[in-house]
Amino acid sequence: MSKATLPKKESNKINFEDFKKEVLSDFRLANISREASLLGRREVLTGKAKFGIFGDGKEVAQIALAKQFKDGDFRSGYYRDQTIMMAINQLNVQQYFAALYAETDESLEPASGGRQMGGHYATRNIDENGEWKNLMEQKNSSADISPTAGQMSRLLGLAQASKVYRNHDELKNIEKFSSFSNNGNEVAFGTIGDASTSEGQFWETMNAAGVLQVPMVMSVWDDGYGISVSKKYQTIKESISEALSGFQRTDEKKGFEIFTTKGWDYPHLCATYEKAVKLAREEHIPVLVHVEEVNQPQGHSTSGSHERYKSEERMQWEKDFDAIAKFKSFIINFKGENGETIASEEELDQIQKEAKKEVLADKKAAWSDFRKGVGADFNAAIQLMKNVAKDSDNSNFISKEIEDLENAYEPIRKDVFNVVNKVLRLVRGENSESRTQLINWYKGKLEENKARYGSHLYSSSEYAVTNIEALAPTYGDDEKVEDGRVILKNNFDKLFEKHPEIITFGEDTGKIGGVNQSMEGMQEKYGELRVSDTGIRENTIIGQGIGMALRGLRPIAEIQYLDYLLYAIQVISDDLATIQYRTKGGQKAPLIIRTRGHRLEGIWHSGSPMGMIINAARGVHVCVPRNMTQAAGMYNTLIEADEPALVIEPLNGYRVKEAIPTNLGEFKTQLGKVDIVKEGSDLTLVSYGSTFNIAAEAVKELEKAGISVELIDVQTLLPFDLNHDISKSLEKTSRLMIVDEDVSSGASAYILDQILVKQKAYYLLDSEPVTVSANDHRPAYGTDGDYFSKPNIDDIYAAAYKIMNEANPKEFPSFLD
Repeated sequence: MSKATLPKKESNKINFEDFKKEVLSDFRLANISREASLLGRREVLTGKAKFGIFGDGKEVAQIALAKQFKDGDFRSGYYRDQTIMMAINQLNVQQYFAALYAETDESLEPASGGRQMGGHYATRNIDENGEWKNLMEQKNSSADISPTAGQMSRLLGLAQASKVYRNHDELKNIEKFSSFSNNGNEVAFGTIGDASTSEGQFWETMNAAGVLQVPMVMSVWDDGYGISVSKKYQTIKESISEALSGFQRTDEKKGFEIFTTKGWDYPHLCATYEKAVKLAREEHIPVLVHVEEVNQPQGHSTSGSHERYKSEERMQWEKDFDAIAKFKSFIINFKGENGETIASEEELDQIQKEAKKEVLADKKAAWSDFRKGVGADFNAAIQLMKNVAKDSDNSNFISKEIEDLENAYEPIRKDVFNVVNKVLRLVRGENSESRTQLINWYKGKLEENKARYGSHLYSSSEYAVTNIEALAPTYGDDEKVEDGRVILKNNFDKLFEKHPEIITFGEDTGKIGGVNQSMEGMQEKYGELRVSDTGIRENTIIGQGIGMALRGLRPIAEIQYLDYLLYAIQVISDDLATIQYRTKGGQKAPLIIRTRGHRLEGIWHSGSPMGMIINAARGVHVCVPRNMTQAAGMYNTLIEADEPALVIEPLNGYRVKEAIPTNLGEFKTQLGKVDIVKEGSDLTLVSYGSTFNIAAEAVKELEKAGISVELIDVQTLLPFDLNHDISKSLEKTSRLMIVDEDVSSGASAYILDQILVKQKAYYLLDSEPVTVSANDHRPAYGTDGDYFSKPNIDDIYAAAYKIMNEANPKEFPSFLD
């Protein structure tokens, strides 16, 4: 472990004047960042901002790191990295305060347009049309999330992308990929607080990075606490570098290079990061930098005081070993080889005073800009309401509401809308032009704010899923059939030939071609770089995909079974699903997740947690094909699109014979469009995936009883029936039945809401809508366990027949009573 000593610095020395200029520039930036933290806390405590979490104490270490950050590199960090972002010129003080105030104009707050609390950073990597920028012309930061260690999974993929670009000869010769990489020389910088290294994502990522040998520099800021909890309760041996000492590489075995340094030691920090990043960049290895003795002057956040849990001795240490104070001492006491000095204490005091003034001015400018946006709405609403008051019998009451709003201290949009609503309630039933104008303004502003706070959950570019038109599969005269898995495999083969940026990985995906052989022979044909096995680590399988998708590759991450998706739902929900939304269209990660599910037997291999998935993963398209041709068409669509998606292949379809399309790799299934598999007049039956195939068998039996069923495959749950074809079916049948193998009120509740509420089909029904779902317990083991746990042909038949019995008991007499 590179702990006590550091290798000699490189020989390319700079002259003293340049060195002096650089040190003083670093000192100035450290003070600007510190003052931003101090002033930011005051803004929260005075009520101008809702919450604050700051990077004070980490300034010097982060400046040392940023010196090694080059164009094309990526950061995957956490909410105390403001100094890194300032040092790489991707954040200024005015933007810092704009985020604290929740400024919604992304030109003023480019990280998230006010959607994330302050301290969450991102660069804008796609333009306003959704097209990739040249990422090699800027220093990049993937968008932060709050969940501790949540940034780790994507970090793995950001680093792995460099490995792919370095070793993928075909991509090197394609011009468009030069904007994503320069021969794989980019480093992925990860940052995390010491206490958060207790999270599983950290350990899973570190292990995977060591196995994969990717250029990742992982910095751990160690201030001795996790909020109020001492690190003796957080980390074995109270040291993450000691805990990970077994990861240290040796001459015989690959692993990490590990360094330790102090958060207040400027020269040692600079030398450490110079060596660490050089190793990662040139040798393509992961490096851990454990930054110990980091002080935290203001404690964890604005939600509490660290005096409550730190001793007097520790509080004194926070002052004595403050990073900026120690940096200042270093500068004052520095003597060059020829007696040169950098600056006097008075000169440094002046720099600190100027930093305070600069930060204060930028803070005021950010607040002024924020108030301008709110003020325009405020002024318009006030005038419109005054007009209403003139025409209303309730003038006195309305004027009082207006007066209270005008006297309010710095009202926000919520305050304006509260009063507008009160006024509209007061004048309900009145008929005046001023009332109409206020209503129109209010409705228009509601739509404006819907976009302001809710846009970009999905892509708005020309590559959005909804813009990809369907193309039907074509078939030859010979009507050859093959196992569904073969159709899927051959379709993937065509995609891999056409798109060299596609890579796939997962448990058993590589050597054996997947548990169902739908990738059989693909590794031999395309190599281990593009078709690879992973460890059993679902969270970071998804993280690999997110990181690589952020860097222009088209990853297909495979989760072996749908049940195992629960290990990864956090990163799917918190990170992948929110990327475009939380950056207000500034980043995208078009990752495709493959899995298979539903109809195996037993508690742990037959799960169908669709309600959980569709509610946790809004922002990710959820595809539920009933056969492999349909699944192949979905993959073809998704590769053409620029959005993330989950495809759940039906487990009961791999060995089912299907006709072989002649346009493999080309035909496309339109997402959001249902498939009316069979027309009928008595009952509309809606289902999807593996269970749809069981429902189709039940429909054949119902036909024998004279019941005409319109059988509809929804194909995708997100998006859902964009053309409202199900309600059109109900105009004909007036009866609705949903078959879903999730638990009761799982996906079926969502489907009912979509049909009855969103499509307003409630008014079309002549009978009570019926859902047939799985029991609320996990499916018991064995075929009998499956039969009595999940919807079967008999259940579906009985439920459908009962609907018709209630509608026409004479023609359909009960067979169960």
